[in-house]
Amino acid sequence: MDNSKSSKRSNVRPIIGMALLSLLLCGLFFPLLITGIAQAVLPYQANGEIVHFDGRPAGSELIAQSFNGSMFFQPRNDSASGVDPDITVQDAYSQIPTISAATNISAAALHQLVDSKTDVVSKIFGDPYVNVLDLNLALIQEYPSVYGGIH
Repeated sequence: MDNSKSSKRSNVRPIIGMALLSLLLCGLFFPLLITGIAQAVLPYQANGEIVHFDGRPAGSELIAQSFNGSMFFQPRNDSASGVDPDITVQDAYSQIPTISAATNISAAALHQLVDSKTDVVSKIFGDPYVNVLDLNLALIQEYPSVYGGIH
C-alpha cells in the first residue's frame, strides 16, 4: 500500500509542474508578448483607438459614447450589447429634425454633415454607417457658436 501512495505522489508532481508552466506561458508570457508586438506595430489600435479633441481624449471609435441632450446624435439603443459606435445613415437622418430644433442648425446642413461623415467603405461594400462620436465631434467643431461651452 505504501508503494501505491508514493507512485501516486510521483505522478502528481509532473502534472502540477505542467499546470504551472502552462499558466505562466499562456497566462503571462504570451499575453505580454502579443501586447508588446501590438504596441510596436499598431499602437493606435492597441490602445483602443482613442479619439482626441482639442488635445484631450474624447472617447473611443470602438465603443458607443453616451451624449446628453437633444443637441447630439445618439447611438442606437436597440443593439444587443449597446456598445456599437456606429449608426446607419437612415438612423442619423431620422435624428436630424430633433437636433435641428434644439440647435437651430438647418436640416440641410445636418444632412450634409452626415453625408460627409458616412464611412466610405460601407458605401461600397454594405449598408452605409456613421460613427456617432465622429459625427458629434464634427458638430462641436463646425458650430462653435452653438456648442461653444462644450470641449
